[in-house]
Amino acid sequence: MSVSSPFIERPVATSLLAVAVFILGVMGFTKLPISSLPQVDFPTVQVTTQLPGANPDTVASLVTAPLERQFGQIAALATMSSQSSFGLSQITLQFDLDRDIDGAAQDIQSAINAAASTLPKNLPYPPTYSKVNPADAPIVTLAVTSKIEPLRTLSDLADTLISPRLSEVSGVGHVTVQVGVRPAVRIQADLARLASYKIGLEDLRNAIVAANVAGAKGAMDGIHQAYTLASNDQIAAASAYANVVIAYRNAAPVLLKDVAQVIEGLENVRVGGWYKGQTAIIIDVQRQPGANTIDTVDRLRLALPRLARSMPAGVDLTVINDRTDTIRASIKDVEFTLVLSSVLVVLVVLFFLRTVRATIIAGVALPLSLIGTFAAMWLAGFALDNLSLMALTIGTGFVVDDAIVMIENIVRQIDEGKSPFRAALDGAREIGFTVISLTFSLIAVFIPLLFMTGLVGRMFREFAMTLTLAVLVSAAVSLTLTPMMCALILRGHDDRQTPWLLRMAEVPLTQLQRFYETTLVWALRRQALMLFVTVATLVLTIALYIIVPKGFLPVQDTGLLNMVLEGAPDVSFSEMIRLQTQVEDVIAKDSDVVAVSSVLGIGPLNATQNAGRFSIVLKPKSARKLSASVIAERLRLAATMWRARAFMCSRCRMCRFQRRPAARNISTR
Repeated sequence: MSVSSPFIERPVATSLLAVAVFILGVMGFTKLPISSLPQVDFPTVQVTTQLPGANPDTVASLVTAPLERQFGQIAALATMSSQSSFGLSQITLQFDLDRDIDGAAQDIQSAINAAASTLPKNLPYPPTYSKVNPADAPIVTLAVTSKIEPLRTLSDLADTLISPRLSEVSGVGHVTVQVGVRPAVRIQADLARLASYKIGLEDLRNAIVAANVAGAKGAMDGIHQAYTLASNDQIAAASAYANVVIAYRNAAPVLLKDVAQVIEGLENVRVGGWYKGQTAIIIDVQRQPGANTIDTVDRLRLALPRLARSMPAGVDLTVINDRTDTIRASIKDVEFTLVLSSVLVVLVVLFFLRTVRATIIAGVALPLSLIGTFAAMWLAGFALDNLSLMALTIGTGFVVDDAIVMIENIVRQIDEGKSPFRAALDGAREIGFTVISLTFSLIAVFIPLLFMTGLVGRMFREFAMTLTLAVLVSAAVSLTLTPMMCALILRGHDDRQTPWLLRMAEVPLTQLQRFYETTLVWALRRQALMLFVTVATLVLTIALYIIVPKGFLPVQDTGLLNMVLEGAPDVSFSEMIRLQTQVEDVIAKDSDVVAVSSVLGIGPLNATQNAGRFSIVLKPKSARKLSASVIAERLRLAATMWRARAFMCSRCRMCRFQRRPAARNISTR
């Protein structure tokens, strides 16, 4: 009695079990999320606080330091780094990898509440925090542009209309509005007039604050009726501020319009975004953890036309970058490699076994093992990504080994004169323990990856688990379906029934066997030389391991480049706009560049005002001859040559290039 005996004796039940595994595998394949990399919950949180108008020293002392004192008391905090810039404080908190990210976020919120009494009272918004995940790259990047509407209108549309609508799409986790600032009323004081009226800026501020109050007025409760007062003292329009009384001089009121200019503006005028040379609002869309990236983007694509129709005339909503293009291409390539490797494995089995019946059995066991792995991946919460599909591609050679071992042993029993049914029972009983031991020996190879700690362990755990599941499913198929099919399909071997093409394959195999025998005898007679070759190979392997370049993941050509432009520390915002526009023109003229979007000003991407960031969209890989890394180097040289020309013009004083920007950190993403 063996593990395989009940399945050999019940072919119908075994066949139905195989069909059930196949159906579950197909269902799992359709339900598996699709992404470029595994979802990794990296316990890192970034806290952002805005204090408009404050210099970096003030931000560091009034905002960053009080928050750091509270954050330092949080348990399992590994590292804490901060960056204080003009009007912005960013604190990055990294926790131990075994710390739950949700629990860490709650502790951070408690620390922010504890530090509220020590923070400045004039903060426009309380500190906000966001979880940082290395796999949370935007799946879609959009641009809101218009030739007739100002940035104020575009920002308001992105904040109140586009962002909420996109967040409603199933699978969308977070929508980030770059360069998005809220509309605001800006009051530009005339210092000369204020001095003539003997009014200080603080008096001006207090008068405006007192005149603009949004609060409850209470209610009136009578004998028969009750009224709630809905009016308040909040000023809704910029024109209404003009008649606010600031002070009284010579028994006459001094109005705000007498000492200042009131305009409709933005909270922060020192930020900007551009797309193809037009002023734009850049919107990044991220997916929810576990959501199917391709399905989410498809739903976004369906929602964008309806969203575009609801916007005012003259406002365009354009897709800058769609990461699913590269994800679809990479997944398609890996799937093709997986199918091709499966076909090649089956052909190799046919070439060496030289029997169509045995090849059919191996040809059924291999795809069924892979399809069954999809069901196991679905139950384990994995995704279809480059690492999991790479594991299946590597496992193609592993999963067929068990079936081949089982088939060969049963064929040997048949060649000894036993019936196929008896040969299947005896062969499965003899080889069953070998299949099980072979399976666990393969799993033991991946134990270091399964228990590896750190970010690398989290990233490659799905790879190791997928390969382990594939080997386990292969062992189950080899112990159940394979011996049952051998009992029903295999027949006694007859050379006359072997196709002539397979009989001809015996000639090179025989020659290969003789060559191996000759070289083996030659090697056994020269043991000292073989030992020297072994030691030399080991030394060479260590040397090559030391000198080979190392990295976390290979550089991928996704067709998207990031570039940072850095100007002089004291460059003005208007000058930086001019410099960034000129660099954008240089980049846009490249033959392999499709579109360029840029962001300038202090915000989540830029910590300083003298830095601007470009996102460069390249042509599809099939439409260009050079790789992204080569194009990045070419753009770097073009930016460097433009810098040299700007420097020469500033020396000859024939052009107005007072600042010399430096293009740096051009990288593929």
